[in-house]
Amino acid sequence: MDFDDDLIACAQLVERGDPDRFAATMAAPAPARAALFAIYAFNVEVARAPWLTQESMIAEMRLQWWRDALEEIRKGGLVRRHEVVTPLAHVIDAGSADLLDRLVGARRWDIYKDPFEDAAHFTRYLEETSGHLVAAAGRALGGLPQTVALDAGYASGLAQFLRAVPELEAQNRVPLVDGRPDAVAALARGGLDRLARVRRAGVTGPARAALLACWQAGPLLRLAARDPARVAQGRLQVSEFRKRSGLMRAALTGRI
Repeated sequence: MDFDDDLIACAQLVERGDPDRFAATMAAPAPARAALFAIYAFNVEVARAPWLTQESMIAEMRLQWWRDALEEIRKGGLVRRHEVVTPLAHVIDAGSADLLDRLVGARRWDIYKDPFEDAAHFTRYLEETSGHLVAAAGRALGGLPQTVALDAGYASGLAQFLRAVPELEAQNRVPLVDGRPDAVAALARGGLDRLARVRRAGVTGPARAALLACWQAGPLLRLAARDPARVAQGRLQVSEFRKRSGLMRAALTGRI
């Protein structure tokens, strides 16, 4: 798939809105980049939609626009012209459209200030947002086992969600079902367990590039497990050198 004006716009959108996934895509093999940029640009647009307005109805309408676009892709007929939707339609199939539709539906939680109902709701949110994104990327690159995609996506989504806890709390949100240090540490260990399953799966082939964007999950979750106070204090981060070297190692070895 050639890099036309739409795909260039997708890449620029990811670079501005999700620099970590941009770096991971640039570290992926060149043939994988077009699909990854289209899918990650979609994710940038959907993830930010609930936060662009204080009006819940407008936010719902923004998300519904993306669900309608995905329905057009799923049906395989005429698809609306849009710099992200158009290239997305070229790289995902009906199954991936279903996965991404559930991703958009899960993002409705971001619109409101209700806490998660329970731990199962929190897990489902991470699996349907980050996990389905990994799954759709894996399908576009030739196929990734669903369990691997959900495990990798959960671990990566959890790491990034824990980083966002202070900001969410500043906006009067209740991000965690149990925010006590022991509970946060246990949550991080659970994420590490799921990441270990991904490593044991030994994914090979082109779809392995779909896992590259999860490369920070291990270091961040280990920090949270050892020192859960970092989460509440906004100190859950690794150095820029460690980020870059970790991505290089993941790209070379295929291990996240």
